[in-house]
Amino acid sequence: MTKTQTSEFDVAEHLGTQEEMQAYLEACFEDPEVDAALIAKALGDIARARGMSQVARDSGLSRESLYKALSGERSPEFDTILKVMRALGIQLHAGTLAQQNAQADAG
Repeated sequence: MTKTQTSEFDVAEHLGTQEEMQAYLEACFEDPEVDAALIAKALGDIARARGMSQVARDSGLSRESLYKALSGERSPEFDTILKVMRALGIQLHAGTLAQQNAQADAG
């Protein structure tokens, strides 16, 4: 019997389009247990899919600090999140939970 080899799943390898990146981040925000570390990790996955060096240049942050901030092991400063989002071309929108629930009920 041969052994089955597995490799670690890396979501960044599956984020090839802007639409996939957007859907991934939206799904993270909709997670009932969402926290700053989860969003930071999701942004890190998207940044790796785009190219961390380019995101570092566009955000004005070092690659090393981005890897640390977006590892999901800590909650980075909100200013860092905003810089990364701008560098990725992602815009944050506000809405109410009632709005979200109404859309889910209608769909």
